[in-house]
Amino acid sequence: MRHSARHQVVRSLVAAGRGCTTPPAVRSGLVLGRPPTQRSSDRGTSMATTSARPLAANFFTRQHPITARRNHAAHAAASSPIYNSRRPSDHREHQLRHHPLPRSMPSTRELLDFVDYIDDDTVEDHLEFLNDPYRHRHAVADGPNITISDDPEDVNMQSYNQYQVQDPDQMRRVEDLADGVLQRLSKPNSITLDEVWALYQSIPQPRVSPLPASLRHALLAALGRVSRKNYKNMLRYLAVIGDVKTAGFALQPWEWNTAMSFASRYVATTSAVELESAIRTWEEMERVSGVTATDVTFNILFDAASKAGCFSLAEMLYEEMLRRHHRFSRYHHVTLIHFFGLKGDSSGIRAAYREMVRSGEIIDSIVLNCVIAGLLRCGEESSAMEVYEKMKARHIRSKNIPDRNYRLQKSITKVLMMFAKVGKTYPDMHPNFQKSALLAPDFSTYRIMINHYGVVVGDLSKVAQFLDEMKWFRVPLHGAIFLALFKGFSVHGGESGDWTAKRLQSVWEAFQEAMDTGAGGLHISTWMAMYILRAFSLVSTREEMLDIYEALRSRWDLDAANTKFMLDFFGRLVDSKKTHALKGLGTRHTYLAP
Repeated sequence: MRHSARHQVVRSLVAAGRGCTTPPAVRSGLVLGRPPTQRSSDRGTSMATTSARPLAANFFTRQHPITARRNHAAHAAASSPIYNSRRPSDHREHQLRHHPLPRSMPSTRELLDFVDYIDDDTVEDHLEFLNDPYRHRHAVADGPNITISDDPEDVNMQSYNQYQVQDPDQMRRVEDLADGVLQRLSKPNSITLDEVWALYQSIPQPRVSPLPASLRHALLAALGRVSRKNYKNMLRYLAVIGDVKTAGFALQPWEWNTAMSFASRYVATTSAVELESAIRTWEEMERVSGVTATDVTFNILFDAASKAGCFSLAEMLYEEMLRRHHRFSRYHHVTLIHFFGLKGDSSGIRAAYREMVRSGEIIDSIVLNCVIAGLLRCGEESSAMEVYEKMKARHIRSKNIPDRNYRLQKSITKVLMMFAKVGKTYPDMHPNFQKSALLAPDFSTYRIMINHYGVVVGDLSKVAQFLDEMKWFRVPLHGAIFLALFKGFSVHGGESGDWTAKRLQSVWEAFQEAMDTGAGGLHISTWMAMYILRAFSLVSTREEMLDIYEALRSRWDLDAANTKFMLDFFGRLVDSKKTHALKGLGTRHTYLAP
């Protein structure tokens, strides 16, 4: 029985190692002097039913080739034809001890068969299940995690056409808005922003949903292109931005940048409040909406931080821009010159200007005006005047230089940036591009000079010189020049000195004449009216001040809030002169507060 069991084990192993050649010693039946194989009557004895001990200590730990019918001796014995003949088991035992069978590489399917699977869940599914605080996927959903897509098929999913069923009245309003926006973008003077805003407000809520993507972006472009950013324009633009975000549409990077520009520049003087608003908009742009900031974004933030006096933050923004490898454009170089001017670093101004020239950017009067303003702020008036004299030498009086309004200035800036880009690629063309730039003094140059020498220094002779040169160089008149003059009279005016009442009256008459003739597009703002009244309060009686106020009130175009503000300001100004006898002056001045 022991020999039969042993023979059966050997035969099973031979079946597992199918394809091996039987050695001659086995065929001769002479292995270790033992007799030939046993009878084949006990071939069907199973390995699992025998009590015989293994042939060796490592018998069950040895690696054997894996076949499709492994671990089953009966099938192996029945399927192998070599068991029809009698084989010497002892010799096979010796062969298995000293010559192990070769190993075969298991397939992926065979490796997977080692473990049984209940479902097809992934590792991510189980990790998400473990992160569930309540387990069993019964936790409250964390969200909603909304992802705003900017794919064309998603952006343009809201569109109107003749096949789409919508409210006819709503479609008519949308078409009217499209006509108004197109008219505003092509001919800005033919329609006002108030009219465009009224057309948008006429659409029922939600107003942005029925608008196609092209009209939505065009509306934001029309509301963002303003010559002067103020509180009213900012609220309009940010209201549309809020409607777009509420509707779930994506915003383009330039739309985020315009919102940042409105948030930081809607007031005359940027403070820490406006800077914080711009920083929060940047944070929402990148962290919430996933829109990467561009070089224009950092230029807006850098300019806001510089004007707010946060120079450490401005330097951090500059380093972040370098870390992100943003290219330095014309805007960045001019802003850097302005930054050093605000810090009072004249050497930094010169270094920034030198770097701009060496970078291949086109230099024009805007860059030189920034240099002049920075040098004047640093107290280097002689250096600023030297730059101004060199600009005058570049002027050709025979040329009739047009007034640089907002749209023209934007177009000129784009052309100069294009010239710089082409000049960097083809250096031979750069001198011709630079030759086409205007280096002569313009309105901004004289505004800087008159503000400095008139308001800060108080040198009226210098102011008169600049006014004469403006006329000779054919620089058109602007309201900012009158504002600087009245501001100078409000600071340095009085009975003594050069800023006398007679000269103030002369400037006032010239201003009235320019207003009545419509020269230079003059208008009376709250700042203009305040400085005029403050200047006359130093040299005039109360009756003369009342006449000035009446003349201003008949010419300004202020809303109710600003009118109330001017009335309160005039009342405080009169009270400061201790002229309380204004109550009984008759019906002519009934607009005064009792």
